[in-house]
Amino acid sequence: EINSIKDIHPVKVTLSLKFLTVTILALLLTNCRSGPLPEPTAIAEQPTSSPTATATPTPTATSTPTITPTPTHTPTPTITPTPTPHPMEPFTIEGLRERDYPGGTINIRSVLTTTATFTRYYIDYPSDNLTITGIMQIPPGDGPFPVVVLNHGYIPQSRYWSGADTWRAAEYLNAHGYLTLSSDFRTWGQSDSGDNFFRSGLLLDALNLVGSVGSIPQADPNRIGMWGHSMGGGVTTKAITVDPRIKAAVLYAPVSAYDPEVIDRWGAGIRRETEERLVAAYADAVYSPTFLERTSPINYLEFVTAPVQIHIGTADTSTPPEWSANLNKALIKADREVEYFVYQGQGHAFEGESWRLFMERVTDFFDRHLGSGF
Repeated sequence: EINSIKDIHPVKVTLSLKFLTVTILALLLTNCRSGPLPEPTAIAEQPTSSPTATATPTPTATSTPTITPTPTHTPTPTITPTPTPHPMEPFTIEGLRERDYPGGTINIRSVLTTTATFTRYYIDYPSDNLTITGIMQIPPGDGPFPVVVLNHGYIPQSRYWSGADTWRAAEYLNAHGYLTLSSDFRTWGQSDSGDNFFRSGLLLDALNLVGSVGSIPQADPNRIGMWGHSMGGGVTTKAITVDPRIKAAVLYAPVSAYDPEVIDRWGAGIRRETEERLVAAYADAVYSPTFLERTSPINYLEFVTAPVQIHIGTADTSTPPEWSANLNKALIKADREVEYFVYQGQGHAFEGESWRLFMERVTDFFDRHLGSGF
């Protein structure tokens, strides 16, 4: 009995292990050689009398490849940005010519007086979203009467009253069969206040009064003349370059038709209430000689269709006589119809015999081009 591995004889153990190893190897060899080894398969050689013909393959028709043209690159057109118009562009002569001046209904606020030759009314009418006041004087009778729009000169607003600077001419014309209209203009009288860049606000008010003539039963809207003194003469000069509805124009001691001269003498003028952006734009335009060329009516006389009559005194210290002389020459050069009268010794407002002669010439001029109402 073996109680532990120590009781086994070392030699016997070694022999027993050798015997066991030999026995296992013999068994493995016997299993590996249990069948005959396979013989190699003989490959039979095929006899040939000549080389085997190689069949020429029929070429498969290859379709002609379609050449896809390389797409032509069409450049994306560069869009030239439209320049932003100058904010003052609407107040150039071209800009003013593009506008309409329809006016509206003339409203009679009150009857001021009645005489043998006219009835005077206090009126208002619409202009550029403002309400503008003024004076209308109508001869007795049913009409229709030719109409003369009278544009007053500059008078400080504190001393201005409706009809100031135009009443004498109005009464003279009424006595000769003319219906007269005198605008107070914006900011004068009881009119609303409004912008007046390059004094074009006054022009808008004058032309909207022209547009309102059709609302007067006694007026003939096809026979409209315009008369202007001093500042009002400048308004009239601009008006005839803008609006062909004016059939005859009288300029009485007018301001220059060249805006730089007007601004140099009296300044540009601007309302305190004007928007800041427009103040800057106006300043830019006022100091631009090129821009002022475009606001000056003397550069656009080719658009004048109305005959013009100019009156100036040699002693005028408010509107230098050369301004009227220069406009007369420019109208002649532009082949426009113009009459030019100089009054020796007369100042900015004619007096005495010179006033009477002046108004006789004015009435004769309107009679020839508008036709008297009588």
